[in-house]
Amino acid sequence: MRHDRIELPGPLVLAGAGNMGGALLAGWLECGLSPRSIVVQDPSPPPPVAALLQQHGIQAQTVIAPWPEPPAVLLMAVKPQVMDDVFPPLARLVGRETVVLSVAAGRTIASYEKHLPAAGAVVRAMPNMAASVGRAITVLTANAHATRAQKALCETLLAAVGEVLWAAEERLMDAVTAVSGSGPAYVFYLTECLAEAGIKAGLEAQQARKLARATVAGAGELLFRSELAPEVLRQNVTSPNGTTFAALQVLMGERGLAPLLAEAVAAAARRSRELST
Repeated sequence: MRHDRIELPGPLVLAGAGNMGGALLAGWLECGLSPRSIVVQDPSPPPPVAALLQQHGIQAQTVIAPWPEPPAVLLMAVKPQVMDDVFPPLARLVGRETVVLSVAAGRTIASYEKHLPAAGAVVRAMPNMAASVGRAITVLTANAHATRAQKALCETLLAAVGEVLWAAEERLMDAVTAVSGSGPAYVFYLTECLAEAGIKAGLEAQQARKLARATVAGAGELLFRSELAPEVLRQNVTSPNGTTFAALQVLMGERGLAPLLAEAVAAAARRSRELST
């Protein structure tokens, strides 16, 4: 996790303090953002986030009353099903100097421009679940009204929970969502399947689950720390005609993992496009 101190040119409104909003909030506070700069709009934060808010003296508000100074950032981390309900009160808060930063899936930049017209700059972001441990990968894209300073500010806010990349075009966000946004679930499912395969091979259930969990976590950490490409790491662990080689003959076969994962990512990207319409 980056530990550069975060400073804002004005208040930050966090709309939605659920899992992702809470992870971002924790990252900002760890990076030295003053709690006095943060206003949280959420009627019922989950217990861990509520405890974090209490620890730092931040009160979660159901409705935020307008104040003289528009926020520098309005960060939208609201669930899609309640998004339309929170737009009207938030629209009264923003001004021309506000950048709307969205981490909500299924909402296009055009949607924010429509519902929050007073704020010209909109930046759309897709982080993933690893934000909760400071290891997210986030992709950002912005509209033409976002200034260089506003883009840099949004990048700083997302870098508090991991690595940040930029997409040249918003249409690429569907693929980003399918690969990295949904990606942790694929890894978790792989871990489930590996454990079940171990049980079928004769291992006791608890031991198989522990082996699968530690193996996936350890391989992920190795991949994170190594400068080698994934295929090189795979080759390094694969002895010619050995046990790993035998397994990879199945996983890399015509009906193996590659075509199945490509189909899964295509399905996720397709659903992302459907949600954006």
